[in-house]
Amino acid sequence: MTNLTPASTPTVADAADARTTATGPTGRPARAGWRMLLPSMTPWLAVGLVLVVGITLFGLLAVHVVGDPKQIRDQGLTPPSAQFLLGTTQTGQDVLAQLAYATRGSLQIGVLVGVLATALSAFFGIYGAYRGGLVDEAFSLLSNVFLVIPGLPLVIVISGFVPRESRGVWTIVVVLALTSWAASARVLRAQTLSVRNRDYVAASKVAGERPWRVIVVEILPNLLPVIASQFVFAVIAAILGEAGLAFIGLGASNSATLGTMLFYAQNGYALSLGAWWWFVPPGLVIALFGTGLSLVNFSIDEIINPRLRNQRRYRRRARQDARSRRRTPRPGTDAPGAGSARPTPEVPAR
Repeated sequence: MTNLTPASTPTVADAADARTTATGPTGRPARAGWRMLLPSMTPWLAVGLVLVVGITLFGLLAVHVVGDPKQIRDQGLTPPSAQFLLGTTQTGQDVLAQLAYATRGSLQIGVLVGVLATALSAFFGIYGAYRGGLVDEAFSLLSNVFLVIPGLPLVIVISGFVPRESRGVWTIVVVLALTSWAASARVLRAQTLSVRNRDYVAASKVAGERPWRVIVVEILPNLLPVIASQFVFAVIAAILGEAGLAFIGLGASNSATLGTMLFYAQNGYALSLGAWWWFVPPGLVIALFGTGLSLVNFSIDEIINPRLRNQRRYRRRARQDARSRRRTPRPGTDAPGAGSARPTPEVPAR
């Protein structure tokens, strides 16, 4: 996950200042413009994108291929076979069909919570820091209050007071979003306090630009990588939080999620009965999706912190220089590896 220190974390504007030269440390032309907001393709980013895109496509497309996840059969707790690729539950329901619908439900909750939590953190962090004064102090106090309150107990208490018949998807989304925006707001506030004192922001104020235009046009583009990183983190936390609530019986009613699959597997004594195909797939999907988002988040960190990007480039350049030195023959030799051959001395004629 991203770990940003407000006092030392550089912004994208700092990264742009570090890229004013024509070439980077590897000798290639430095990227400019909107391409600076995109992470460089690395093996870790490729693996993360494959995991995230693969699981997302599975949740969106597999629901149109699998059967009814609620259909009850007389084949209870059957292991994976050609007819049921992931076996069946205690009541004969297809685990693969349940997994497809549960993945889509968890992704829906994760994205909704991520969008809502990011919007709240951007409003309280960016707008409050730009206005300053009493508004900033009030927003900062509110953020500190939410940070002091333990998140998981607060989610459990709020969800417990909501009646089960009224506990829908949007109720869980609102509860998770209200308890996960404060930390991101503190990070965005620190970044905004650094950006708002720059010359181009002051010039916009002198030119008579409205506050909303200064925030959207001048400040917000420099914070996009930070916001993207916080959004990815909010999605991960939302999926894990919903799975935890559903596992203890406080999830959304009449909705299929990965957490509800684990809840029913626990109630059906899947672990004690050895029905690993019932609880391993949902847990594995949560783990793989969280791993993929974490790898993507690490790549976004390279945009936020130019030091990480430069370290990777210097290591890559050092490896390239080492390979080129091994391939280059030594002076006085015809081919690599022939440097140890010595000329045969001439024997004087008698």
